Amino acid sequence: MRIAILGAGKMGIWFAKFCKRKGDTVILAARSAEKLAELENELQIEVTADFQDAVRNADRVLICTSISSFEDIVKKIAPVARKGQIIMDICSIKEHPVNVMHQYIKDATVLGTHPVFGPGSNGVNHKAYVLTPTNVQEEIVAKQYKQWLERAGANVFIMSPQKHDELMSIILGLPHFIGLVTCETLLAQEGFIESKKLAGTTYRMLFTLAEATAQETPDLFANVQTKFADLGKMEGLFIQNAQTLLDLMKNKDTVGIMSRLERLRTSLAKVDKDYDKSYETMYRMLQSTEE
Repeated sequence: MRIAILGAGKMGIWFAKFCKRKGDTVILAARSAEKLAELENELQIEVTADFQDAVRNADRVLICTSISSFEDIVKKIAPVARKGQIIMDICSIKEHPVNVMHQYIKDATVLGTHPVFGPGSNGVNHKAYVLTPTNVQEEIVAKQYKQWLERAGANVFIMSPQKHDELMSIILGLPHFIGLVTCETLLAQEGFIESKKLAGTTYRMLFTLAEATAQETPDLFANVQTKFADLGKMEGLFIQNAQTLLDLMKNKDTVGIMSRLERLRTSLAKVDKDYDKSYETMYRMLQSTEE
């Protein structure tokens, strides 16, 4: 199979290596001729600065560009996309890029995907991979791709783009928001560097989140924060809860603080219990299906 990978960022390079190992013929497209020359020599694959040329003869196209440049790339390749091709993206946001692909690409089959791991991964084994088909043809492609990914060891989930974004607003959006605010808060403290030397488990988790968020790609961070529909509402609730707890502390209301903590413990215990029940039910259903 001939795979065109559009974008030579960290994930584009990761997929170029991954697809080559799997036996595919890879052509990598990017704007920088200098970078392409380096990658051609390093990876021993075909490269081009012409995105249309890369797509024209490919069986499958994987768009690995930034979210900010995504629409421009899709518009550029749309005229040469043809029937029988499969064009996929790997954006961390799904509803927006899927809508863009549907808007411009009329002949090829498109499929939204999200590999939920970074370029440091040595493969897809035990990694989450989300596919977001929106019609019957895309569902057929998603089923086939799911089987291929599962043979490679991935944990594959199929859902709508809307459901994906709803979950990712919790998984990515809120932690990014908390991490950035925490980073700015910690850096404002004179004892921040010394505090890391004395850190226990809880504090290490906190500044690890803060530092990881600060190192995030600005394009990804900005788009995660602005393109998830209900994220602002959830982050507003976070601020509201923080203010309530701050008021209790300012008023030295130890009874109120303890009561709040006890309520949270009870709620978490119920959530864990309900999760265990739902997991057991799902496991039994899978077992009966296999039998």
